[in-house]
Amino acid sequence: MTGSKSSNLSFDASRARVAIVAARFNAGLVEQLIEGATRAFLAHGGAADSLLVTRVPGAFELPLAALKFAASGEYQAVIALGCVIRGDTPHFDYVAGECARGILDVGLATRVPVIFGVLTTENHAQAEERAAPSRMNKGGESMQAALEMIELLAPFDATRPASKKPARDRGRARARKGRRR
Repeated sequence: MTGSKSSNLSFDASRARVAIVAARFNAGLVEQLIEGATRAFLAHGGAADSLLVTRVPGAFELPLAALKFAASGEYQAVIALGCVIRGDTPHFDYVAGECARGILDVGLATRVPVIFGVLTTENHAQAEERAAPSRMNKGGESMQAALEMIELLAPFDATRPASKKPARDRGRARARKGRRR
């Protein structure tokens, strides 16, 4: 989102329910991302009690936790926040790549916006630059992306049938109910 105009956009978060799933690894940097996301939520009119923040050990665990919150039906969006800094081994590639793929898969499987707010940087200085609330805080940008996706998908959610069962199954259930009386 570098160079994006997302910070100039306005969203109505007054009825939004958002879950943030944050990694504890690189906690100092991730706390700044959480701070930026929380500020953005409140700045757009979100209620503090409509924002859940929960933690997982590291970035690799983010997709599973995001899946549980997205599938719960209680949240209109889930934001995954974390920070993976490249080291001297291929560990970075496995963690960052699988985390990104997992977050994408969760959003597609649940049809709930799941925002990838995980910093994947070459060094600590790059991570600090992207996490600092006074600079280009990616936590705040992730919240804006979540709010934009909530608004974009709202018309589709309003037309979704209340039950996920096919009509014939609902009819059979009614027929069985009627026989018991």
